[in-house]
Amino acid sequence: MIRKLIHPILFFPFCLYINFQEPLLSQTNNNIEEILQENETQIFLNYSEIENITVKNNQELKALEALVNSSAFTLSSKIAKRYPSLDLQATGLPKYVSGKNYNSDSPTTKTSQFSANPSLNIKLDLIDPLRGSEIKIARNNYVIAKNNFEIKKKDLIKEAKSRYHKLQKSYQDIKNKTLSLDLSITSLKDAQSKFDAGIGTKFEVLEAEAQLSRDQQSLNEKKIQNKINKIALKEILNINNDLAINQKQKLIGFWNHKLNKNISEGLVKSLSLKNINLKRSIKENQAKNYLNAYKPNVYISNTFTSSFSKGDSLSVDINPEKSGSSYTNTVSLNFGWNIFDGGQNKNLYKSSKADVKSENYSYNNLKNVLKTNISKAYLNLKLNEEKILSSLKEISSTKESLRLARLRYDVGISTLKDVLIRQKELGNAKSKNIDAIYNYNLNLDELERLTFLEISNICNKNDSFIKNDTQSICNI
Repeated sequence: MIRKLIHPILFFPFCLYINFQEPLLSQTNNNIEEILQENETQIFLNYSEIENITVKNNQELKALEALVNSSAFTLSSKIAKRYPSLDLQATGLPKYVSGKNYNSDSPTTKTSQFSANPSLNIKLDLIDPLRGSEIKIARNNYVIAKNNFEIKKKDLIKEAKSRYHKLQKSYQDIKNKTLSLDLSITSLKDAQSKFDAGIGTKFEVLEAEAQLSRDQQSLNEKKIQNKINKIALKEILNINNDLAINQKQKLIGFWNHKLNKNISEGLVKSLSLKNINLKRSIKENQAKNYLNAYKPNVYISNTFTSSFSKGDSLSVDINPEKSGSSYTNTVSLNFGWNIFDGGQNKNLYKSSKADVKSENYSYNNLKNVLKTNISKAYLNLKLNEEKILSSLKEISSTKESLRLARLRYDVGISTLKDVLIRQKELGNAKSKNIDAIYNYNLNLDELERLTFLEISNICNKNDSFIKNDTQSICNI
């Protein structure tokens, strides 16, 4: 009775909408392909080349390298305080004086004279209470600058590798969505054939067309994401040409290190923790400097002064040929002592000591953060090992389920909806596998970055999450 109430004319607008969507979908696909078309010269990028290219091309690293050079020059300037200084001064080189002196009680005198008065001063600090600490501070700042360069270099290499994995993943996503699209095309042909033969329904044709449209849209999204991922990789590598990479996704290696070793190695080799220790040392030396400011400064100096003149000075009759010279050499031991400054340096000393305590807290906090990050990366790696294996089993099962569903649909004991559901399950299973491999590789790069340990090309079955030989990450 209900079927009689549904008039066929009611389906006409929906059918018209589907027919309208087909040329619109085709036009959209053409636009997408035009956007994705590359006109630049392609260069092939191997995964092993990422580190060298990043170090060579990245502009941010070049800026940090300049800062390292700056710190090196600053250190050299502080070390130079150990050596004597030499100053040359000259008051007029030459100097000409002319004039007349009139006095009613004495003859008028005149001056017309060229003169030069150079002096040379050599100074050597015998006792400089601030010099030693300043050199230590400069040396620590230099090491910090080098560590910051290494930290940024490793972070950028890790990020570049991550973007490489992401681009590789997007190629596999496109491949997976293309397979889903092909399956949807097959399903639509089967549904249309059955409908034309009178043993199918229009609903199944419309359902297959809708699924085809969804798969086409999903494929276009993956293609756009692939283009975005390629741009991101080119940006961090500072490459202008188009990139081509190995599109096949695979495990980049295996992690054969225990969790305890990961944590201990990560803490011992962490450059960030070393930088905090260096900053703490800088604060300690600054505090010493504030106290050393109250200590005496002793230095030896040697001053050589001379004068040369030609002409007369304060003479009744000027003799332009008259000349003269003189020199003195003075060697002295000098002493300076800042006895009281109102407590300024004492308060600055207390301030630096408070900064030292702050660095202690920062060190302990970062230590806990590193432990957590290393543990999370390690456990996620093991979890993704399991996901890779389980998704492979799921792919195998859903492939068989889809095959059986198609056979059942072909003989008329199942519906197209069941086929589409199995088809979607297969696509989801492949997506899970692609994501698991992607995340596994990211976890490997993160562990390598955090622990400074190496990724192995050989799998240690004793360290795999699942010990069964038939279900081991070593067999992937």
